[in-house]
Amino acid sequence: MSGFYQRLQELEPRSQQAFMAALCERLLPNYAFYCQALEAQGAGHGNPQALRAILDLVWERLAVKEAKIDFALQAEKLAALAPPAEDDSFGARRAAEALAALAALLDTLQGEAPEAVLEVSKASRGGVRAFIELTEGEEDGQRLAELVRGHPLMADENDFQDAVLEAVEGLRPGREELKALRRLGRNDGVSNLGLSLD
Repeated sequence: MSGFYQRLQELEPRSQQAFMAALCERLLPNYAFYCQALEAQGAGHGNPQALRAILDLVWERLAVKEAKIDFALQAEKLAALAPPAEDDSFGARRAAEALAALAALLDTLQGEAPEAVLEVSKASRGGVRAFIELTEGEEDGQRLAELVRGHPLMADENDFQDAVLEAVEGLRPGREELKALRRLGRNDGVSNLGLSLD
């Protein structure tokens, strides 16, 4: 995996941002899923449309360098979408992960955040690992580590990140390449946990 992270760090900033944006696309359904679950319990919180709008602005900036977007303001809006601090549910943690990934991306658009691309990559994998731990219910640490490594969801996550990295390496993203990358990230509306709102 270290070779992968080295390649990530060697990307130019715009390519790193494109990588993170694609991963954020795939994390978005987890946030929407959380909001939907809360709504079903009659406890409306969060706003998937607002999150979507912020990520759309990121893609716009990637496509049009001159686009005048106040990312400090977007970061404030993003912070307001966080799950309540007292909610420690699995869904809340995955929703918070999606927000943290987008926050790291916004940091890079406002200045230097050299570790952000690694944070986003690791957070996405970490969410998959947590989901496997939750669903497999395995107590033995070594057995669990093997389960995680060989799990189809983790294989899918690794393949996805590899595909995104390959797509952004040496990328001079024109609109078409960015559209293709965004489609890849959207993954037909299926999140990194294999969840879909449909």
